[in-house]
Amino acid sequence: MSWYMAKIIFRIVCGEGNHTPQFEEQIRLIQAADKSEAFEKARSIGESNEMVFLNHRQQEVQWRFVNVAELAGLSGLSHGAELFSHIHEAEEAEQYIELINDKAETIRSAIFTTAPAR
Repeated sequence: MSWYMAKIIFRIVCGEGNHTPQFEEQIRLIQAADKSEAFEKARSIGESNEMVFLNHRQQEVQWRFVNVAELAGLSGLSHGAELFSHIHEAEEAEQYIELINDKAETIRSAIFTTAPAR
């Protein structure tokens, strides 16, 4: 069995869908005998994770599976191995860097405020 990285795409539709189209990209780890089996397993995960629920405004929210957008074999999993890469272009570099630093601080704070005492 081998490991694969699959990018699974969902469309998020709220209410009648009169909003800016939203999509979620999920990166999933798949174990399969070959790429064909990995693709089918990734599709199965996507299909089984479709859902419909009511949001806080009592509007129906649908998560619709779109498809598997990427599939890559992972060899030699090790500490620090790259699993995914995406180049992001930002209008304002400093604002983007500030956003990333804020997210990192939120993660760091959550780790150190919830860590059990030793």
